[in-house]
Amino acid sequence: MMRLWGRKSSINVQKVLWCLAELGLKQGQDFERIDAGLHFGVNQTPEFLKMNPNGLVPTLEIGDLTLWESNTIMRYLVKEQDKNKRFPADIHAQYGSEKWLDWQLGTLWPVLRPAFLGLTRTPEAERNYSAIEKSFQATNQLFALLDQVLSKQSYCSGNQFHIGDIALALCASRWILLHQTFSDKTGPRAELKNIDAWLKRLEQETCYNVVAEKELNIVK
Repeated sequence: MMRLWGRKSSINVQKVLWCLAELGLKQGQDFERIDAGLHFGVNQTPEFLKMNPNGLVPTLEIGDLTLWESNTIMRYLVKEQDKNKRFPADIHAQYGSEKWLDWQLGTLWPVLRPAFLGLTRTPEAERNYSAIEKSFQATNQLFALLDQVLSKQSYCSGNQFHIGDIALALCASRWILLHQTFSDKTGPRAELKNIDAWLKRLEQETCYNVVAEKELNIVK
């Protein structure tokens, strides 16, 4: 049985859980999940660091293979576990998704992260509200790029759902929740109708609700 280490509130663990759900794999039956990170601890123990020297979640154990980095774990799962062909296998769809996985990791998340961590992980007395608003407003501009793409197609890589959508949607949900929770600190959220429609499609047509956050997990 696969073993997944990581708390359910982690955006990167949620990527993997959503992907597993799309593949029809069930917790307790096909994989075991072990809470780790933040208040659960575990991730700085010698045993965990032997698996993942970064001390981060998620970490996936499957047989004698250990993987970390959430986007890599999703790529592996689609390659090895997609028995029912949930995700399109043609090279155009695959690499259409791949570029968005890299964009999410290298471009989008580094810009959104200061606002997210500043408002959910940093004590109020230590928050830099100027940096938080700058981060959020820069994220508006990045999501506007995705919105343009989604004006011409249903999903990030074309007209079929792929794992790139998973990574992007979990960032988008946090972007929306930050504004709903801290609108006086983030400044306005860009009105992007194609992103809103895409998120609605994901709610209706995928396993998004397995990991959907209704409110932010704020560490006091």
